Formats: sequence, C-alpha cells, structure tokens
Amino acid sequence: MATYALRRLIQMIPLLLVISLLVYSLTALQPGSPVDQLTFGNSNITPEDIVRLKAAYGLDQPWYTRYFFWLGHAIRGDFGYSQDYSIPAAQFVFQQRMPNTLLLTVPALILSTLIAVPLGIFTAVRQYSIPDYILTFFSFVVFSAPVFWVGAMALYFVAVYLPTATGGALSLPPGGLGSPDLPLDAGFWATTLDKLHYLILPLSILMLREIAVTLRFMRASMLEVMNQDFIRTARAKGLPNRIVLFKHALRNAIVPIITLLGLSIPGLFSGAVITETVFSWPGMGKAILDALVSKDFNVVMVSLMLLALLTIVFQLVADLVYAVVDPRIRYS
Repeated sequence: MATYALRRLIQMIPLLLVISLLVYSLTALQPGSPVDQLTFGNSNITPEDIVRLKAAYGLDQPWYTRYFFWLGHAIRGDFGYSQDYSIPAAQFVFQQRMPNTLLLTVPALILSTLIAVPLGIFTAVRQYSIPDYILTFFSFVVFSAPVFWVGAMALYFVAVYLPTATGGALSLPPGGLGSPDLPLDAGFWATTLDKLHYLILPLSILMLREIAVTLRFMRASMLEVMNQDFIRTARAKGLPNRIVLFKHALRNAIVPIITLLGLSIPGLFSGAVITETVFSWPGMGKAILDALVSKDFNVVMVSLMLLALLTIVFQLVADLVYAVVDPRIRYS
C-alpha cells in the first residue's frame, strides 16, 4: 500500500501542473481584465494610463507568458496580491475566508452524515414501508429543488412571514447574537457564538441537501448488498439480523459513501457558492464568485488550485480507506 500511495503522490505533480495551466488559461482568456475594472466609470483615465497599467500588471504579455511567470512565483509560495483587498491573495483566502467556510460546511457535513446514514439503512431495511415512501419523497423533493430558491424561501419565511405573523415578537433584542458592537478582540469562542446567529439558515439548507443525497446513496447501496448471495448465506446460517446487517451488509455498502465523502470534503474548503451568495456569507464560495466577476485572478487561482489539490488528495485517502473497509481490495 505504501508503494501505491507514493506512486499516486508522484503522479499528483504533473496532474496539478496540467490543472493549473487549464485554470489559468480559462481565467485569462475570459472577456475583460483587472484594468477594465479599475478604469470603468473613471473619466480621468487616459489611454496612456491604460497602457501603463496593463504593463504594470503584465497584461501586455501573452497569457502563456504570464502563466509561467505566475507558476515560478507560486512554486516559491508567492501567489500575488488581491487587487480588490490589497493584501496577499493567499492571506485573504486562508485567513479571512476559509475559517468562515469551514465554520459553515464542516458541521453541515458531519451532522448530515450522522443523520443520513442511519436513515438510509432504515429505509433499505423497511423497503416499501410508509416511512420509506416518506423519506424517499423527501429526498427527491429536496434534491430537485434549486438551492437558490430554497434559500430565498427560507429568508422570506424567517425575515418577512414570521415577524408579520407574530407581530414582531421574534425580532432580535438589541445586543443579541450578531450584534455589530462585538469587540474586535472578543476572542475565538465569543466570535464563533456571535456567528451562530447567521449560521442557522445556511447551515440548515446545506444539511437538508446533503442528507437527501447521502440518504439516497446509502439506501441504494444497502439494497444492492442485501440482495447478494453472501447475505442470504449468512441468514441461512441463522446469524442474528443485527450481525447480518451491521457486520456483513453495512461494511460492503459503506464503500460508495466513502467515495461520496471523499468528493465532499474538498467542497468543505471551496465553499457552497450558491448558498453563501444567497445568504451573503463571507466564505470561499462567495470569494471565488466575486473574484471571477471583478477579475481578481490571483484569488481565483489560489482558491481553485487549493480545491484541485484537496480533491486529488482526498480521492487518494478514499482509495486507501477502501482497503481498510473492504478486505477484498488490496493495493499490492
């Protein structure tokens, strides 16, 4: 297994180089440039100023020349500055946006997995029962509904309907959670508790969608395993249903869930673009969208390359976990 892992790690280097080339080329070839954002609506900018600014940003060079310049600095850990925030792009991503994203997405993934896996097992064991029909219908509806629509309806329900229906009784008291008067040096826990007020709705929306997806995967995987010959053999031997279900069936059915989690974990760091945008949560997803709109290329490259690296690494981790969960899988 160690040889397999080392070989995969070595293969990551050319793969990341190809990904960086593709991402940079697609970003650089899109219409507009950072200079256009700086000069838009500014009547004092002259054509000579535009030429000078493009030369200062290196935009007078072909995109492939700029790519190798960026790559040379990125290898040394220099990812450039964010033009929108005037700080290093890596500092903006890792210190200002990633903590907010993890505060939102990590609880959503953990809680949704803890809820969806038992529900998926339950619906598979109680196939075609009333709870199975209810949970299956719920998962289809939640998975099919657009996230932006569900988020907008949740905002309307909480911000408009409930205060109107209760005569304003549910409005926040002055100085409550989310108070703008929170001191800057309030500390980690005080700041985290303050943010919980804003987390409730986006966290709920993310959890519902993750529960719907994981529940469907878990149910389908359990049903497939429970119809196989080794399960019938275990039942024929007279093993208790609990042993058959959790020792034999679940261990084989959990493999697709490992794949699903391996793909979901990189998303913890990239953020939920639509959810963060709808709820104006200052996370990675919203940062990537804002950077693409404002042509802040350095922030885009840091964010997308981080996502690519995490996706490759956690796919390797998922492959290695397969060998632990399923004894039939060996990397030798």
